[in-house]
Amino acid sequence: MAHEVVVLALDDVVAFDLGVPSQIFGAARDGSGRPLYRVRVCTPDGGPVRTSAGFAAVPDHGPEVLATADTVVIPGVHGGTALETGVLEPSVADALARRRPGTRVMSICTGAFVLAAAGLLDGRPATTHWLHAERFRALHPTVRLDPGVLFVDDGDVLTSAGVGAGVDVCLHVIRRDHGSAVANRAARRSVMPPWREGGQSQFIERPLPETTGSSTAETRAWALERLHEPLDLARLARRAGMSVRTFTRRFRAETGLSPAQWLVRQRIEEARRLLETTDLPIDQVAARAGLGTAASLRQHLHAAVGISPATYRRTFGASAV
Repeated sequence: MAHEVVVLALDDVVAFDLGVPSQIFGAARDGSGRPLYRVRVCTPDGGPVRTSAGFAAVPDHGPEVLATADTVVIPGVHGGTALETGVLEPSVADALARRRPGTRVMSICTGAFVLAAAGLLDGRPATTHWLHAERFRALHPTVRLDPGVLFVDDGDVLTSAGVGAGVDVCLHVIRRDHGSAVANRAARRSVMPPWREGGQSQFIERPLPETTGSSTAETRAWALERLHEPLDLARLARRAGMSVRTFTRRFRAETGLSPAQWLVRQRIEEARRLLETTDLPIDQVAARAGLGTAASLRQHLHAAVGISPATYRRTFGASAV
């Protein structure tokens, strides 16, 4: 018998997220071509819901199908009390209460706010879209949020990052349920990679800090033009006209980082820019960014975004656009 997946669509549902479970789980077949999952979509009252794409979605089912689900999926939302105040609307709470004990629950993107508001993530690891991480932490401080990963598998509860990560977590579930061969076939049917390297850290925008009137701002702006040069603490302090001790204290107060940590971060950002916009060899990118060798760049970039320079360039370079 096919595994029952029920997608609970809420008002202001993210349209892409709503379609992902049906597409990915629907592509999972056994060796004879029989579907391994049956996906049904419902809403808390069985009526239509608004989507983030400017149209309404009309489900085939009401909340009663949640009582027979093996897996419940909550797509992302762009509004609602769960996202705004961390509290479930009564109709949503009533719908989720229909689940059988032990039912696997998944969220895509901001759907994690719904799971957290339902108390399903208390004390557990989870993720959501990186843009909403600070709001999530403020509303749900007991959840062990990790905004740097594509998804978190905590057994009977899985959460995923924004939009495309919904594909990743669905393929992961297929892999967990039926093995890599089935998941790989489902990925090929959907024209998707079966596995993506790295986490969502590689997609987070980290613009270089703007200069301000603070006492180390001019030195920071000066350093950004010389990342390829040796920039030890003594040189930076001399440029600022301060003792090393005073410079270090003020620098940390203004940036939240030590000078060394800040320099590494800026050099990684410069390396990312060069990987995205030039075809320079990796060792030259490392040298121009002040990271020394290709091996050093590889180590730092992997620590920062979870992937190698070559993979980063393939994903974000001009030829990938």
